[in-house]
Amino acid sequence: MTGTLDTPRAKTLALLLLAMTQFMVVVDASIVNVALPSIGSALQFSQDDLSWVINSYTLVFGGCLLLGGRLADLLGRRRLFMTGLLVFSAASLAGGLAGSDTALIVARAFQGLGAALVSPAALSIVTTTFAEGAERNKALGVWGAVAGAGGAAGVLLGGVLTEFAGWEWVLWVNVPIGLAAVALAPRLLPESRDHHEDRSFDLPGAFAVTAGLAVVVFAIVDAERAGWGSTQTVGLLAAGIGLIAAFIVVELKARKPLVPLGTFRLRTLRGANVVGLLIGMSLFSMFYFVSLYLQQVLGFDALEAGLSYLPLSVAIIVSAGVASQLVTRVGFKPVLVTGMLLVAAGLLWFSRVSPDGSYAADVLGPSLLAAVGLGCSFVPVTIAAVTGTRPDQAGLASGLINTSQQVGGALGVAILAAVASSVSGAIDPRGRLSPDQLASLTDGFGTAFLVGAGFALLGALAAALLISSRDSRGMAEAARAGEPVAAAG
Repeated sequence: MTGTLDTPRAKTLALLLLAMTQFMVVVDASIVNVALPSIGSALQFSQDDLSWVINSYTLVFGGCLLLGGRLADLLGRRRLFMTGLLVFSAASLAGGLAGSDTALIVARAFQGLGAALVSPAALSIVTTTFAEGAERNKALGVWGAVAGAGGAAGVLLGGVLTEFAGWEWVLWVNVPIGLAAVALAPRLLPESRDHHEDRSFDLPGAFAVTAGLAVVVFAIVDAERAGWGSTQTVGLLAAGIGLIAAFIVVELKARKPLVPLGTFRLRTLRGANVVGLLIGMSLFSMFYFVSLYLQQVLGFDALEAGLSYLPLSVAIIVSAGVASQLVTRVGFKPVLVTGMLLVAAGLLWFSRVSPDGSYAADVLGPSLLAAVGLGCSFVPVTIAAVTGTRPDQAGLASGLINTSQQVGGALGVAILAAVASSVSGAIDPRGRLSPDQLASLTDGFGTAFLVGAGFALLGALAAALLISSRDSRGMAEAARAGEPVAAAG
């Protein structure tokens, strides 16, 4: 049986399947956060290397997203969606069976590869299925709510699984979900591809951008140990920047580039991706450090830490629903600027965490404030990123905004983990910490939150300056009138 999307019910079922899959992909970037102390003890991770459990996933995910989108356009979106789910499920099984830190990091990287095949294919199906305007805004509102809530829900689910089943189940839970989605896809989703494109793949471009980002992130993660001015750090940063520059050269010369650079002539698309990068840098690092603070400083177990994220999850879902309505009424730009300012305020509040603090005083208030900001950021930035694009640009625009957020997440965790480590000094959190060590650890977390607030504030500034007000107003007017909108350029 082959799925068709010619009725509202069929569209709704397809959106539910695609959103559920995206939820799983986003959840997996954060579900291991609460399990990190357990993983560190079981597999003998050092505190600095723990961030690679997160980064190996987000980095490969972000680096390969554009290639995944290109493959989906050429080979078929449903086919790549199903292939990616199989890779993702197999890597999840392998990760739970990992017997060493290296094996887990490699499995997480393959999870990222599977996610990079799934996510752009899914979002491309959404953007080409729902007509631009109010219909697409509602669909992307669901998508944005899933993306925003997935991070918080992942921590909650991770806490429950780690407490009652063991850390391995934060990975194994993906297997039955992924296989069920593979079974449903042929029934609910039609196959689609661009029949007019030749089947050329920009593998040099994909390799250059993925390797360049990986080298830069590794240099930042390892800089505290090697020294910021060391030959290793400076050399790796130079090599990473060189690979990214090579990517740009390859794109300029390639017959079918991974990213046609002319796409960036669209002002709103450019601005949305800059903001998406900064959202990722603040979001992923927030979940990472809040999870560590709850367990390593406040002494929460995995279940308590996971349940602590329940108010955050609910607040993101509610605010994302409100944001999708506001975007149709006032445009995406004012909603996005407001959302990023709220995220910055929440992280600034988090920077005041205390070694003898409490959940009510140090976590609940700032997490709710940041949650409302994230809900009001994810929806408008996704809509802005695809507003006014041609049908043949929809897949690329979808891949770009996903890439910006995932790469931002990897860079944010790497930078802020290095910042926290430089302030805290060498502390092994696996043993019982003295009051002085707890104070040092908390100082590191507070400084990381403060820098994260700076990223969010830059995001608000970028949204205000780089995104077209005319595009924003035009999208809102067209959505209310039920018409498509053309980008101002």
